[in-house]
Amino acid sequence: MTTGVLFISFAIFLLLSVPVGIALGLATLITVLYSGTMPVEFLAQELVTSVDSFPLMAVPFFILAGEIMGRGGITDRLFGVANSLVGNKTGGFAIATIITCMFFAAISGSAPATVAAIGGIMIPAMVRMGYDKRFATATVAAAGSLGVIIPPSIPMVIYGVVGSTSIGDLFIAGIFPGLIVAGGLIAYAYYYSRKMGYKTSNEPFSWKELGKTSWHAKWALLIPIIILGGIYGGIFTPTEAAVIAVVYGLFVSTVLHRELSIKHLPSVISAGALTTATVLIIVGSATAFGKLLTREQIPNQVANWMLSISENHIILILLITVLLLIVGCFMDTLAAIIILTPLLLPIAVDIGYDPVHFGIIMVVNLAIGFITPPLGVNLFVGSGISGLSIEELSKAIIPFFVAMLITLFIIIFIPQISMFLPSFR
Repeated sequence: MTTGVLFISFAIFLLLSVPVGIALGLATLITVLYSGTMPVEFLAQELVTSVDSFPLMAVPFFILAGEIMGRGGITDRLFGVANSLVGNKTGGFAIATIITCMFFAAISGSAPATVAAIGGIMIPAMVRMGYDKRFATATVAAAGSLGVIIPPSIPMVIYGVVGSTSIGDLFIAGIFPGLIVAGGLIAYAYYYSRKMGYKTSNEPFSWKELGKTSWHAKWALLIPIIILGGIYGGIFTPTEAAVIAVVYGLFVSTVLHRELSIKHLPSVISAGALTTATVLIIVGSATAFGKLLTREQIPNQVANWMLSISENHIILILLITVLLLIVGCFMDTLAAIIILTPLLLPIAVDIGYDPVHFGIIMVVNLAIGFITPPLGVNLFVGSGISGLSIEELSKAIIPFFVAMLITLFIIIFIPQISMFLPSFR
């Protein structure tokens, strides 16, 4: 009955449109009061102790770095590089948009932030170039999901903390899967653009132009090299890398690019603090929720149930994939990782999956949830930018969803894609 109260109350709060973090906390509180086996202070203690973690400190700093760089003139420069690379190809503007999202993903670590930063510029620009608004918005919304796959990734930090897995290994393991997913999105964008006859830029490819735009964007392009190179080179930890990203981004945006003035810093810090507070409330509430599940032996029951269905690792990983895809439609990514990792990671390890590889599988699965209704956050951000209804955008996003699903299965069944780079560490 205790488990029933926990899940039913959580479902009711979600149906009432209560924010996920608050819904998790209220469901936990109601269950604690109902069971009477734990003190009411349990929730308050978990809200504090769950975020008292050095690796978790990377989250607010990466969020702040993304805010600074998003307003510091970096987006335009990154698009200039991408457009000089593929702007003359069929659907070049759409492909350049996806590549720009990929570049920005290596800075922000957040899917909605990537959609907001790129979409505000690229959706109107694509429409002016003759692209259908639904396709333009769907392109940015889908490509924004790369924000949590390509390192640095906030969900990877959370998975690393919850699953006691190296965050540095997760970051480096996410590089090739991120490129694979981006490749799938580019393939569909090219196919659709060719089908619709979207014209390319009349300008031929020029090494001189690529060199010019790359030089113009040199400080932006150095950011992922500094962050990831420092982590993999053993110079600093992921948390320290996040702090360096903030300092470097601030210096580039205010001193070198001069597109972010000191007077704008309070609003940037305020936006970063608001996002951080939202994330940490979800982390604290989800941790308390997960501990109640553990107390009720739910992880063991789920593991036994799955293993009773089949011991075939292919069937079990497909079951886990279906579960994650469904959960991604209804639950925040960070909450899903905190709650489901203790349930699913032991099963994955038992059937032969490396914790790092499984972490990538989990993150890519839940990244797809950013573009699936009813709670696909990227859909809401894209809808807000373009003015399209969620229904229209949900239909337009279906081909991109299929492309991401195909790349997900490639990542699942070819572990070398994820594990090749970590094997050198």
